Amino acid sequence: VKALTELKMKEEKFAQLIFGILIIEDILAIGMIALLSGIAATGSVNAIDVAGTVGRLLLFMIVALVLGILIVPRLLAYVAQFRNKEVFLVTVLGLCFGFCLLVMKLNYSVALGAFIIGAVMAESRHLPQIERLIEPIRDMFSAIFFVAIGLLVNPTVLVKYWLPILVITIAVVLGKLVSCGIATFLSGHNGRTSMRVGMGLAQIGEFSFIIAALGVSLKVTSDFLYPTVVAVSVMTTLLTPYLIKLADPLSARLAKSIPVKLSAVFGMYSTWLESLQPQGDRAELSKIIRRILLQVTVNLAMVAAIFIISGYFSDTLGSAMSAWIADLQIQKAVVWGGALLISLPFLIATYRKLQALSMLLAEMAVRPEHAGLHTYAVRRVIAEVIPALSIIGIMLLIVILSSRILPTTNLLILVLIAAAGLAFLLWQRFVKLHSKLQIALFETLDEQPDEKH
Repeated sequence: VKALTELKMKEEKFAQLIFGILIIEDILAIGMIALLSGIAATGSVNAIDVAGTVGRLLLFMIVALVLGILIVPRLLAYVAQFRNKEVFLVTVLGLCFGFCLLVMKLNYSVALGAFIIGAVMAESRHLPQIERLIEPIRDMFSAIFFVAIGLLVNPTVLVKYWLPILVITIAVVLGKLVSCGIATFLSGHNGRTSMRVGMGLAQIGEFSFIIAALGVSLKVTSDFLYPTVVAVSVMTTLLTPYLIKLADPLSARLAKSIPVKLSAVFGMYSTWLESLQPQGDRAELSKIIRRILLQVTVNLAMVAAIFIISGYFSDTLGSAMSAWIADLQIQKAVVWGGALLISLPFLIATYRKLQALSMLLAEMAVRPEHAGLHTYAVRRVIAEVIPALSIIGIMLLIVILSSRILPTTNLLILVLIAAAGLAFLLWQRFVKLHSKLQIALFETLDEQPDEKH
């Protein structure tokens, strides 16, 4: 990003693609760190453990981003009202380091915490002020970082392992150029953009240090690996600006050398990809369906997080209730029922979104020319059955997730009946509560940075 900024290419299309790829790479690297730690500890890979690790990681990221976007920008806006730069700076740093500490306590990487809190703060309308205040501290830590990296580059290691370092550097540059360039082209971009993306991504970054350090600390890799990775990272990083500058001349030369027939095939491929894109009403329907599915996913993540957190603190809550509720099963019923009560706005919203999606799918799938007089009835059945079955499936998933705090069957049925009655009586209030939360979330996402601060 720094290289593209200094070359004044940050706003170009290929640069935006590079930023998107870098974000996905960071997320995947965070997942790799979690998985590699497990592999190093057990010595084997279990598909169930991998799925569980990835699922928990995604759940944590979704919940942290949603809650962070709802809370952090408002907290920063409140602190900014005092117009005290020192207090504002301390608040920002406290949020950054505090959230990273929380992530560490949850056995995730500090890099994950830094990534999420950075993404959350980027939605604050006071972002320009945050950037101005944090810039000197950022530069200080950047200097410390590069000095520390320089101290890790052992000249004797460079001399001793110059051949592996050279081979790995070439493999990284060519590998990233080919893989990222071809992937960009296959996704529908032209040859010039693909070449610029491949050249711009031909390096390995700081996550390679973290992964290599993890291997060394767990004693599953040789000691020479870490300084070797650092050396490769330094070399590929130094090459990056020159590779970006070479992208245009190289793509022009390749374009001239490609046979006409092959160039025509590439052009046909791009045209074919464009024809696959939904047009008109279909494009709008696809957009609506994606938005509904995203909202359902976020709501389900919030519900899952509520029950997981309730299970995690069940012992503490049980101890607090022991003075007035001695029966363990009743304690579990209270904790489980409380979690269900907090989840009701999200469950009701999920049901309504699934109902809307079912009606939309029914309108698309059931045509009058096929169903005739029964068109309305069939559409109504589809619109009611799919959400009902989905809610049953969601409740079964909740039972599995909350097995630790699950009460006996009789108490569980009693809690479910009470929750159903409460949902029936307070349906509109729960809908309004969720709507307020959703509006607050979208307003924060749509809010523009305030340049005056």
